[in-house]
Amino acid sequence: MNNSKGGIYREFIKRPMDFILSLLAIIVLSPVFLVVAILVRTKLGSPVLFKQKRPGMNEKIFMMYKFRTMTDERDENGELLPDSVRLTKFGKLLRSTSLDELPELFNILKGDMSIIGPRPLLVQYLRLYNNHQKRRHEVRPGLSGLAQISGRNAISWEDKFNLDVQYVDSVSFIGDWKIILLTIKKVFVREGINSETAATIEPFKGAKKERIEL
Repeated sequence: MNNSKGGIYREFIKRPMDFILSLLAIIVLSPVFLVVAILVRTKLGSPVLFKQKRPGMNEKIFMMYKFRTMTDERDENGELLPDSVRLTKFGKLLRSTSLDELPELFNILKGDMSIIGPRPLLVQYLRLYNNHQKRRHEVRPGLSGLAQISGRNAISWEDKFNLDVQYVDSVSFIGDWKIILLTIKKVFVREGINSETAATIEPFKGAKKERIEL
């Protein structure tokens, strides 16, 4: 993987900026953390945090933290009910306001993630990417990214990955701050939270096979 793209900003400024911004955000938003944690515990039960392994830069696996938004309701066989059933009204509110993402600030502080970058997806998707889509792991995954301000869960997987790779090829200080400001706007407008056919987003089932010209 080529880690030279992005110049001085990518190599020497982006990570220190992530550390400072995430630390300041954790301090300033600490009352919000406390209130959300209490509400999650009251309305959804324990544990308050949802933890899941995700692939980061260079496909290194890390543990990502979020506030939980779903119940643990199961059917008679002990299997979890569909997302649409377990995602409560309160959970939908957390997702639409992106408050469920706040614990990821600690992932940024640790260096697992960045403020801006491709969103960290499921580990099982790694084997499904084509070579182009794998390039999304050339940078740290982000709290928000180009795909999130361009439609979030309302755009196709293919479009999402193309935007991720576009970001990898154009990392810049100005670009990151544009995404940060547009992310704040999107949070207030609450656009693209769900796909058109699912409560969250449909699972990724693999890259489309490249057409072979005969």
